[in-house]
Amino acid sequence: MDFEKFLTEPFVKIILSNKKDKSYAYNKAVVEPVILKNKSVWQITSYTNKQAFHENLPDLKSVQDRIKNLFGNHYKQLNILGITQDTEIKLSKRDKVMESHHNHPPKQTDSKTHNRTKNYLIAENQKIPALIDMGVMTKEGKIIHAQMDKFRQINRFLEIIDDTLKTWKKKEITVVDFGCGKSYLTFLTYYYLTKIKGLNAHVIGLDLKEEVIEKCNIVAEKYGYKNLHFEIGNIAGYRPKTNVDMVISLHACDTATDYALYNAVQWNVPIILSVPCCQHEVNAQMKNVWPLITKYGIFKERFSALLTDAMRADLLESCGYSVQILEFIDFAHTPKNLLIRAIKTGKKSGAEQTQKACDQFKIAPTLPKLLKK
Repeated sequence: MDFEKFLTEPFVKIILSNKKDKSYAYNKAVVEPVILKNKSVWQITSYTNKQAFHENLPDLKSVQDRIKNLFGNHYKQLNILGITQDTEIKLSKRDKVMESHHNHPPKQTDSKTHNRTKNYLIAENQKIPALIDMGVMTKEGKIIHAQMDKFRQINRFLEIIDDTLKTWKKKEITVVDFGCGKSYLTFLTYYYLTKIKGLNAHVIGLDLKEEVIEKCNIVAEKYGYKNLHFEIGNIAGYRPKTNVDMVISLHACDTATDYALYNAVQWNVPIILSVPCCQHEVNAQMKNVWPLITKYGIFKERFSALLTDAMRADLLESCGYSVQILEFIDFAHTPKNLLIRAIKTGKKSGAEQTQKACDQFKIAPTLPKLLKK
């Protein structure tokens, strides 16, 4: 199949999915442009159920050759997300190729019904290196249509930080981002704190992946972000070299969120912002106390996640924090859309409700055990 005709315009992302061969190890593959050591390359990320594997391709011809090999042999669906058009290619049961295209509508301007533009903290047409390298923004500063949801998510997170810092009196702030991963939001947080808020910010990103940390440090140096550093380390054993003012934990999987919250409490951190993810621990421990819920897998999973985060919030309040549960992004995009915001007040409450839940459902979550120490 002639893939070259679909790759003539700049594209944001290519997604290969719907495995043709069920024995194939990777569930999907994603191709994106990235910057490595000041050089633009194409990175293909292949996903298993538990891991992601990265490979860098030097040029567009290599991308085309790889897609020709993967599509049809291993995957039955190909989505090319472009700047002006999205293309979807599917294989039928009889290997018939089906194409569909979706043109991005032009932006509405100077219309009585469309003349209201949302005032984002990061405005459109504001050239930001991190957003350009992420493929969210063109080099001219325009938001790519296919990345508008990500742009809104970034601004939503920065709005929460902005609202949290309204009473912040200091000119300096130190932030630790646990499980920073590729650090999209870490870079944007640093940009917001320094360029928009005007603070002397020191931001540390922590992750276990050596390759990711090396790349992030190179990019931070490229942008001239002198006080943004990335370190290899485990959340459970990390010890800061200075006082920390804010702990961020975004989608730290399962009990990694508990260790992030525990560290923040131990360090007496004034501000905690945590978006939990993959709350498997309680789900695995919970007995059939409520058969109406627990006998249905999806109900049990969602109930366990809500129960886990409710106990986390209750425990933070018992440690002297005022806690809010905020909607981070729309539920339609991901069910992992709740953010725990905890502000240190010193006013402590009891954690009786958490203990009752542990007794009732015969569970022993990580955070209560850590705090009892």
